[in-house]
Amino acid sequence: MIGELYADSLAGAEIDVEYEDGRREPLAAMRWLELIDGDEAMLSRCAGPTLDVGSGPGRLTVALARRGVAALGIDVTPHAVRLTRQAGGLALCRDVFGRVPGTGRWATALLADGNIGIGGDPPALLRRMRELVRPGGEVIAEVAPPGTPSTTERVRLRHGEVTGAWFRWAGVSVSDVPGLAGESGFTVTGSHEEAGRWFAYLR
Repeated sequence: MIGELYADSLAGAEIDVEYEDGRREPLAAMRWLELIDGDEAMLSRCAGPTLDVGSGPGRLTVALARRGVAALGIDVTPHAVRLTRQAGGLALCRDVFGRVPGTGRWATALLADGNIGIGGDPPALLRRMRELVRPGGEVIAEVAPPGTPSTTERVRLRHGEVTGAWFRWAGVSVSDVPGLAGESGFTVTGSHEEAGRWFAYLR
């Protein structure tokens, strides 16, 4: 059901992210179909083989391919993977915690659009990222602004009366990234804001 609702959102349906406390926010997945302001902050740092984790419909994976950068998108939603392939990108339907091609050999791994929240356990995700990138490799994570509380919550997708299953998702403030990086074997080499978005760089 989550995959179906996500596919509907990419087709323009009004899908909300519903939190366990009753809050709802529009998913706004349509914005992920084309490059958006701030994406260049990530793309410009990808010079070697790049893994796009939670790649969605593949705007970053496709953009890298068009620049001649070897890139693979992974996502748990088959429809998103199909869209990436149709646009000319290479993508697989995979869970980041499962078997991923090129483990230990990726020069760069992307956690765009807040995907550091995948699984609701940022330390575990970053430890997994450490396994995926090669020695000296870089993880680029899009995070929340300084001073924003880091959170872990249960959420689900909703379209009217139709809902998906609950799943865990985390929000991470850029202020908390150094501590998380230290726990997972990374060093934060920098962070900055561009077009209202915050990015942290872990090596």
